[in-house]
Formats: sequence, C-alpha cells, structure tokens
Amino acid sequence: NKINSITNPLRVPGISHKHHETDTLPSRGLRVNCTLQGLRTIPHLPAEITELLLQNNLLTTVTPGHLDRLHHLQLVNLSGNPFHCDCSIQYLRQWLQKNKAISVMPVCASPTELAHRSIDELTDADFASCLSDHCFEWVYNAILCLMLCFLIGLLLWCMQLARNSTFILGIDERHTGFEAESLRSLKPKHRVRMRWSIGSLSPGTDDMDKPLLNMDILPQILDVLHKQHNIKIKVP
Repeated sequence: NKINSITNPLRVPGISHKHHETDTLPSRGLRVNCTLQGLRTIPHLPAEITELLLQNNLLTTVTPGHLDRLHHLQLVNLSGNPFHCDCSIQYLRQWLQKNKAISVMPVCASPTELAHRSIDELTDADFASCLSDHCFEWVYNAILCLMLCFLIGLLLWCMQLARNSTFILGIDERHTGFEAESLRSLKPKHRVRMRWSIGSLSPGTDDMDKPLLNMDILPQILDVLHKQHNIKIKVP
C-alpha cells in the first residue's frame, strides 16, 4: 500500500517536528515515529494512532496508565531505551505481557542483575522487595490510624469525665474571711462577686474568734453550687 506522508499533521508536545514523522497509512491507520528524539518521557499521544515507534530514546520507565487508552495500536517499538527495571517498571511489564503480539520487546539496562533481560519475561520474584515495601507502608499507615483513633477516644473520654465529675471544696470556718453578696453563674458575664468584710472588725477583735463569713446565707450558697455547678462544699 502507498504511504501518504502528511507534513506536520499532528502536534505532539515535546517532540521536534523536524525529525518527527507522522504518516497516514490507508490500510493501517496513523503512525507516530519518535525514533532518536532523545525523549525521557512518552509525550501525550492521540488515541487513534496504530503504530508507535519510540526506539533509541532515553526512556527509563513508562508512567502507569499512559498506554491504556491507545486501543488501536497494532505495533509498538520501545527497543533501544535504557529502561531501569525497578518497582516502577511493573506497569510496562504487565502491559507488554498483555500485548506481546504488537510489541517489539525492550530489555532492561539496569540494575546489573536484571540487565539484558526482556522486560516482559521478568517475574514476580524479581519484584519481591516491592511487595515488602508496600506491606510495610500499609502496616505503618494502619498503626498511625490506630494511634489517631486512640488519641481521639482518649480526648472524648477526658471531656466526658470532666463533665460528670463532682468537685468537693472543703472550707474551714476559721479561714472564711469573706462575705458573699451574690452568687450567680460562673460564666464571665455572671461572675461571683466576693468582697472582704473587715469593716465590722474593731481593733483588738480576735480574728480566730469571729468568723467573717455571713453564715446565714451559707446553706443557700451550698445549694446553688451543688444544683447548678455540681460542686459540693464540705463545711466542718
């Protein structure tokens, strides 16, 4: 079949169009030739291409999912690239294993123990360390979640405990040197006002013999504290 060459019909980001060839094949569709372009990543490609030539570039890996939308591919050539076969190459390995009929198989350039091996022939054993790292990360995240849940539960328990706690304040009658004029809510706008009562004392009066607290309102104070604020005051 005759190949009809189209001058720069396809704009592929990151590729010099002086050397980039895009041809229309009447019987086979659209071909993208990115050979010897010095590419380090595969650029965004249209979904309708049928042939993708990427040999002899500087590709070390393929981004997961990058080739999945190219459903019309009939030929892919990734040979001659320095692929680094670590955990990140697993996507390309699985894609090549599913598309062996349309691919010219690339080989690993590194690490040393995997050099010159075809990527599609790598096994799960070659990626055992990746599985260990994934499991460790999962355990680490699970521990963090458990610790966070524990701290939240502890905080809620402390708040509930403080809400249900009863405070007992013991007042020794000999040291009650104040008179309560009024008792309101302990909120900032209704603070309890207390004042010292020393005007009733005359020179020579023994402070130990005469209590300064107005004992007539003491039962009322105790009742309000207990009912409204759950505070019990024990007076000897």
